[in-house]
Amino acid sequence: MTIGMREGHEGTGPGAITPDGCAVELYERLPVGDEPEIIAAAVPAGAHILELGSGVGRVTHPLLERGFTVTAVDESADMLSRVRGARTICGAIEALDLGEKFDVVMLASFLVHAGDEEVRRGMLRTCARHVAEDGCVLIQREGADYHTDVPRERVNPGGFTVRIASSEPVGGGVNSVHVEYLFPDATWTQTFLARPLTEEQFESALAEAGLEVDACLTPDAVWVRAVPKA
Repeated sequence: MTIGMREGHEGTGPGAITPDGCAVELYERLPVGDEPEIIAAAVPAGAHILELGSGVGRVTHPLLERGFTVTAVDESADMLSRVRGARTICGAIEALDLGEKFDVVMLASFLVHAGDEEVRRGMLRTCARHVAEDGCVLIQREGADYHTDVPRERVNPGGFTVRIASSEPVGGGVNSVHVEYLFPDATWTQTFLARPLTEEQFESALAEAGLEVDACLTPDAVWVRAVPKA
């Protein structure tokens, strides 16, 4: 299935660009962070994880190495072609219906902050539809100052810089965020729409999908574990 560029999203730089403005070659270069450790500490050993928005497998591959089974979903076939050792499914997250249940459903990369509320609702319904009754949903959300501490940049030990250049309101509670990735030999940019969520708005969005917060997994509350509402 071919998906066109999502409205309000854009990407520049070498190689293929995905519908939400991500560059495939960039994500092949970016190192994994502490996500695998956070996830492994929050779910049962050997769990079957449905990873929504897997990209090139930056998190997928470390999870496989830790003994988890992963079904990787992404709307970019170019991204999924880089995934090794996992079952892969190409399609829009918000429309996914596999008719299966998983021990863990993972929605990372701040996807819960989709600028389009209907897309966010669809993504959370997908999470609820695929999580086992005794399973959990792991969600990565923006930090408290994500949209206010701008511009900001971080120099990675690997020799590249990630700069959040701007976050500008575009109406309806949505911001247009512009990010730059500066490498010695290449530069990529991504512009995307994001909807900041208060704690109350976040919990309300989960409740609408039949989910509720079970625990915060990190001190900054960026990673949250949710479960089906009783």
